[in-house]
Amino acid sequence: MTNEKIQFSPIIVGTMRLGEWGAKMKTKELERFVASCLEIGLNDFDHADIYGHYSTEEDFGKLLKNKSSLRSQIQITTKCGIKLVSENRPDHSINSYDSSKKHIIQSAENSLRLLATDYIDVLLIHRPDYLMNLHEIAEAFEELKKSGKVNYFGVSNFLPAQFDALNHFTPLITNQVEISITHLDCFEDGTLLQCQKNNIAPTAWSPLGGGAIFNKTADPKILRIREVGNELAKKYNVELDDLLYAWLLQHPSGIVPVIGTSKFERVKKALNAYEVKLSKEDWYLLWKASTGEEIA
Repeated sequence: MTNEKIQFSPIIVGTMRLGEWGAKMKTKELERFVASCLEIGLNDFDHADIYGHYSTEEDFGKLLKNKSSLRSQIQITTKCGIKLVSENRPDHSINSYDSSKKHIIQSAENSLRLLATDYIDVLLIHRPDYLMNLHEIAEAFEELKKSGKVNYFGVSNFLPAQFDALNHFTPLITNQVEISITHLDCFEDGTLLQCQKNNIAPTAWSPLGGGAIFNKTADPKILRIREVGNELAKKYNVELDDLLYAWLLQHPSGIVPVIGTSKFERVKKALNAYEVKLSKEDWYLLWKASTGEEIA
């Protein structure tokens, strides 16, 4: 049973597209971006060791080295467990998973060094390792906790049975999973019920479905969502992206979106969703648009 809590900001700012895999922000640009987020109350920044082919943590760390006062104002989540083939990891011959005690501790210590910090607020296992040893993971978490290197632990992309199994050995404070109007699995596979049961906040990556709804497409599912969504957006006097964020926020599990844009104005705009309250029938209109089926 989970027995620890953490307070996330209303939106978690994803860093994946800030560096090499996206905007390639320089330190000064990153400083302005982070400062702007803090000004509107967003202090959670989501990393993973693999982002930018193992370079984005270091980019962020340069910011913290230059402006160490920022560290006490922010929460840092990072992830480990994926071994990605990369020029920055020449010993990786194949993409694979590794959740061994040795790898978790080495990854955490590497993230600490690259991020230029003494502690990580939240460390997640990035994806379930088919060879994961639950006892080893728990031992790694306990060691990192006792040493003061990591405050909280969680997982990402875990199914309910996988979460329960690990949570039996070590307390987990979140499951970061894909949740959006285009990706409904977590509503049906028990993930969101489990989060309510354990009183933890699920964090949602790709909360707008990777932007597919806003791009040119012939996909009938996307076209249905767009048509219904645009009509409801007019009804609630908001834009479509605000409506779709609001649709997620309405779930009683307390979904916290992880927003991956490098555009601050889009991050700021997403807060508008907290002002929108859909009727249950309108919520289900969007559900029906996604599934293409009547509720029965």
